[in-house]
Amino acid sequence: MIRIRVRTTAGSGGSVPGPGRPGGSAGSAGSADSGAGFEFSFDGLPVRALPGQSIAAALWAAGVLSWRTTRLNGRPRGAFCGIGSCYDCLATVNGAPNNRACLVPARPGDTVTTQEGNGRAWLQE
Repeated sequence: MIRIRVRTTAGSGGSVPGPGRPGGSAGSAGSADSGAGFEFSFDGLPVRALPGQSIAAALWAAGVLSWRTTRLNGRPRGAFCGIGSCYDCLATVNGAPNNRACLVPARPGDTVTTQEGNGRAWLQE
């Protein structure tokens, strides 16, 4: 069994305060608020998201693991690194292709679609 000790600056030992814990706040910067959520659409289906949540995180929470296909073979891709270093999580957001879904915050009413290939099929027509 592995034991992990968390050192805190206030008080003695224990856990770090956070949302839903004494001394924590539900609206911490950089975290999703577990309060009121909203919906955006993904390929025409509603997806529930929390304020502050990225599109990739909301899609993962909804059980969607792939929202892009590769250019050459059409293989499915989704989040890989989750921090914006790679480009596996590209999605078309509100008609604009090549958005890294792990970096783009979900907003009420957004329209997210699976990105096929390079996301610019309209240029080849």
